[in-house]
Amino acid sequence: MQVAINNAVLELTEGDITEAETEAIVNAANEALVLGGGVAGAIRIKGGPAIQAECDKISPTSVGCAVKTTGGRLKAKYVIHAVGPRNGEGDEDTKLTNATLNALILADRDGIKSLTFPAISTGIFGFPMDRCAEIMLGTTIDYLNGGSNLEKVAFCLDGKGSYKIFQQHLQQLAEK
Repeated sequence: MQVAINNAVLELTEGDITEAETEAIVNAANEALVLGGGVAGAIRIKGGPAIQAECDKISPTSVGCAVKTTGGRLKAKYVIHAVGPRNGEGDEDTKLTNATLNALILADRDGIKSLTFPAISTGIFGFPMDRCAEIMLGTTIDYLNGGSNLEKVAFCLDGKGSYKIFQQHLQQLAEK
């Protein structure tokens, strides 16, 4: 599914984020920037040790922040590591908004034209998919409407259920 937002395209796909054909992909990172399991583990396996080596030099970071490293052997040139909240830690909606917004700002500031997000914090951090979709899509649409140089922002979702939740939210937000 694709929608035009200002001068950009917002796209939903289902699949493997490490195969995304964008200039950068976003890692659902932890504060220590250790590429363990989930999205981070897939990035570590396909991208090679250069990504973790760069993470080790710039870690730790805070929840809501975003930092950039090489993409190693990935199709994407860069990985933007956005640290989302753990469900139950408090103020999670604001923290997820900040992680999303800071990834967008970082990409825009560094001249990146296209990036792909996962559903941040919905894996081992236990954040509800429905709230994630509403927050991440709303933040992205607001950012793109504010005047950005980004040309494409994609969300690569793992599984049909996740895709359908994001699709429903995007349809509702696009109608506003």
